[in-house]
Amino acid sequence: MSDVAELAGFSHQTVSRVLSGHPNVRPHTRARVMAAIQELGYRPNLAARALATGRTQTLGVVCLNSTLYGPASMLYAIEEAAQAAGYWVTTASIRAFDRTSLRKAIARLVDQKVDGIVVIAPLASAREVLDELPGDIPVVTVEGDSERSEALVRVDQVLGARLATEHLLAAGHKTVWHVAGPPEWLDAQGRVAGWRAALEAVGAEVVAPLTGDWSAESGYKAGQLLARIGELSAVFVANDPMALGVLRALHERGRRVPEDVSVVGFDDIPESAYYTPPLTTVRQNFDEVGLKSLQLLLDRIAGRVDGSRDVVVAPELVVRQSTAAPRSD
Repeated sequence: MSDVAELAGFSHQTVSRVLSGHPNVRPHTRARVMAAIQELGYRPNLAARALATGRTQTLGVVCLNSTLYGPASMLYAIEEAAQAAGYWVTTASIRAFDRTSLRKAIARLVDQKVDGIVVIAPLASAREVLDELPGDIPVVTVEGDSERSEALVRVDQVLGARLATEHLLAAGHKTVWHVAGPPEWLDAQGRVAGWRAALEAVGAEVVAPLTGDWSAESGYKAGQLLARIGELSAVFVANDPMALGVLRALHERGRRVPEDVSVVGFDDIPESAYYTPPLTTVRQNFDEVGLKSLQLLLDRIAGRVDGSRDVVVAPELVVRQSTAAPRSD
């Protein structure tokens, strides 16, 4: 570290602040230190640093064992933000958010001496077990319940659903049908609430939503039912894979999109721009969620946060070719 400091032209303490991800370092200073590190091939002695600082530069993440786009993207974004700040990440995957599973996951991470923990908690069942989070280690919850979490970072699902529904209403559709996600998912609950609020705000008819399981197959089955409804002209689907299933079902029934039926999805998965037609959808900024989660956790580790925090990230409507004004007969 002394060699790095000499080559960069800064003090040993400045190099230490850069390596620890300290926020009060000028970008120019950080760049010069990192250049010196790269030139010298310097590798920090993590064991020595842990002994000296009492920290391991390792963060733990508890997440649902899922390959779904949202949770997987959330985990990836958190890992990317942590690594950019000089932290290692160790992950504890669980199959269900029950007390036993959460306790075991937390215990495993604590045994590894992590400096703090992020809990990605998208299920309603997590509401009760979040009370089990330890008080002696900094914890941040992602996509959890604002009433159960002292430190929370989440995407505004209600706003995203309102944007989708209001887009269809503004195009002239009298009402919007909805294919919802699994009711135990907080994201699905928020999207139902936003869809319903947008319809009620203009006095539009609220038809009971159909329910899927986030898969294209479940969207296809819902779409087969929707395709038979003659007056149907607009559908908001709670995620893009289910929207893909709806598109196929409508196509098989001879219902053209968007000429006969407009369809909006949610998530903006990479493939949605290549659907037929390209899908109008709601984009979640997972990179911002990851960055804000890390910032909040590091603030809690450093003792810079007093009281509870609820950090809300706004989604964005991405308009493509799957929506249009209703056909005038």
